[in-house]
Amino acid sequence: MKLTKKTHACVRLERDGRSLVIDPGTFSEEDAAVGSEAILVTHEHIDHFNEDRLRAGMEANPAAEIWTLRSVAEKISAAFPGRVHVVGHGDTFSAAGFDVQVHGELHAVIHPDIPRITNVGYLVDGSVFHPGDALTVPEQPVDTLMLPVMAPWNKISEVIDYVREVKPLRAYDIHDALLTDLARPIYDSQIGALGGAEHLRLTPGESADL
Repeated sequence: MKLTKKTHACVRLERDGRSLVIDPGTFSEEDAAVGSEAILVTHEHIDHFNEDRLRAGMEANPAAEIWTLRSVAEKISAAFPGRVHVVGHGDTFSAAGFDVQVHGELHAVIHPDIPRITNVGYLVDGSVFHPGDALTVPEQPVDTLMLPVMAPWNKISEVIDYVREVKPLRAYDIHDALLTDLARPIYDSQIGALGGAEHLRLTPGESADL
């Protein structure tokens, strides 16, 4: 499986000439979803969901489909009848040749005065887990964790403890568009030293074989 990092929370997974994209949001490249057969969206916040990005991907490939929670599906399903699927915690499905399990229900707490919205994470082929905006721990081992390294709703101690709880073989940074280059060495050092897993970072457009 090939992992390609896009800007912020978006990643592309490829195998055997087929591809799946997760969370092509406003911070991600305009063509982040173009060329993929399957698009997964974790929740409705703009850095994870951008209607123009989804439309570009769906219009470029008439066979492309979207899997997401109801709040996002309601915004896009009318434009693509039969191609947008609503999923929730505990669901399983096949997308672009990948087996996907859905984990989680709620977005992490940003502030007690801000109502929590729904959020789901996706475990792909029982190996790669993208949690969206939550620190959801899947009910089975994870090889590769997409780690939300910096967000308005987390702090580094929580990020480190999340890696410790999931216990992946490796953790790749996502959700990092707000993290400055000055801060990256600090995050790399602390998460790498304390998380208990190999901690890795890809620049946007860079790929790794899993």
